[in-house]
Amino acid sequence: MIIAVIGASQPSEKTARLARQVGAELGRRGVTLVCGGLGGVMEAACRGAKSTGGETVGILPGSDPSDANCWVDIRICTGMGYARNAIVVKSGRAVIAVGGAYGTLSEIGHALGEDVPVVALDTWELARGGVADDSMIAASNPTEAVELAIRAAELRDGHGESSP
Repeated sequence: MIIAVIGASQPSEKTARLARQVGAELGRRGVTLVCGGLGGVMEAACRGAKSTGGETVGILPGSDPSDANCWVDIRICTGMGYARNAIVVKSGRAVIAVGGAYGTLSEIGHALGEDVPVVALDTWELARGGVADDSMIAASNPTEAVELAIRAAELRDGHGESSP
């Protein structure tokens, strides 16, 4: 199983810690982590995954594989800049958003628009016409975020129970 992790390139210390914990939990469960491959949340999540024996994939915006953070195992160069965000979220069977700025918001939009489940951990809140939009699955901690993402991915693939 592959789960995407998205978030800010310049996160707070708290957000980076959450991302490391998400990555570590994914690695512990044998889930491959895919991300944008650069710094911030992406680096923290990859570092966490590697600390527990996980595998990491970086979908890079440029053409130089050396741009990836040192915790990325598989480096995929796209030369597409932010357009690679669609590839990041489509590569995972679910997405975990940790913190984030506008690039993360675009990834959330791509995922939701393509029916890829998004688990929200200390990230954007959505509203339409002033009414809360519950399209994302809220998680209160990294372990819950990973559990919810795995469950959503399994349901998406026709496995698991029918209730989220």
